[in-house]
Amino acid sequence: MQPYSNQAPYIEEDEIDLRELFDTIWGNKFKIIFLSILITSLALIYALTKPNSYSSQTILILKEQSKPSLGGGAAALASMAGISLGGGGSSLDVGALFKNLISDFAFNKGVITRYHLDQKLSDEAMQKNMVYVLNGREMRHTIASIFSSKKTEDKTEDEIIYDTFKKIKDIISTSTDKESGAITLSATLEDRFLAKELVNIYLREMSNYIKKLDLKEIDEQVAYYNNELASTTSLDLKANITDLLSALVKKKVLSQAGEFYMVKQLTKPEVAYIKDKKKPKRALIIIVAFITSIILGIFLVFFNEFLKNTKERKSELSF
Repeated sequence: MQPYSNQAPYIEEDEIDLRELFDTIWGNKFKIIFLSILITSLALIYALTKPNSYSSQTILILKEQSKPSLGGGAAALASMAGISLGGGGSSLDVGALFKNLISDFAFNKGVITRYHLDQKLSDEAMQKNMVYVLNGREMRHTIASIFSSKKTEDKTEDEIIYDTFKKIKDIISTSTDKESGAITLSATLEDRFLAKELVNIYLREMSNYIKKLDLKEIDEQVAYYNNELASTTSLDLKANITDLLSALVKKKVLSQAGEFYMVKQLTKPEVAYIKDKKKPKRALIIIVAFITSIILGIFLVFFNEFLKNTKERKSELSF
């Protein structure tokens, strides 16, 4: 019977602790309510002053390429040399190439400079096309004017370009559907007109960049095999090299066809409808802020009680 008599006080103590916890929360309910109202109000102001973001996208599919027919010797020679004769290079993972180019600073620096994207992506330039709710524009302007007295350091041209590059990495995105192989290139931005323009710019620039690299490789291969053709005395080898050169030239000619290299547009980017916003999720922001504020308020109340109890214990020990 001894074990049962020892368990009863612990059960009673747990019940008393739970009651004390509830009493602590209830006794500080106004503090928790005040903190919840404060944090939720700040979240509401943030949600109202945050302009809508819109998305524009294009869906791309790989061009169907027919490989040039080669004789056995020429085909073997091309295979040994690691040469792909698939027309426009369809064996490449175009979606992965696009993704890598979006993250490449050197490539983006050229695009930013050519199209003056640092100016186009500035708040001043996009302000006329931004969409707010209620009086969000005026609220944002008022808040910004409070901090306008703070001086910002003058940035160098390279710093401005790098800051623009970081923005672009958050704006431009690409994804590939594993089943169909379709590539989606999209831009999400507060300025829905600029979002469409950025999709067109990056599709054109990335296509031209890959095309330039591929054509450069073809020219190097053609030059090399022309030299080999001039120096060899074997008639069979001459015939194989001639067939290979013909296939490379055909690949180069085929690469010039079409508006974009290796891909064609299934759908073109459009300016998003003004009500078709992607973010911010204002209701979600406010709900999360409200729940978080309650949890934070309860935590601070218990933490404050813990500090009080610690001080009382220290004062008791001192006596």
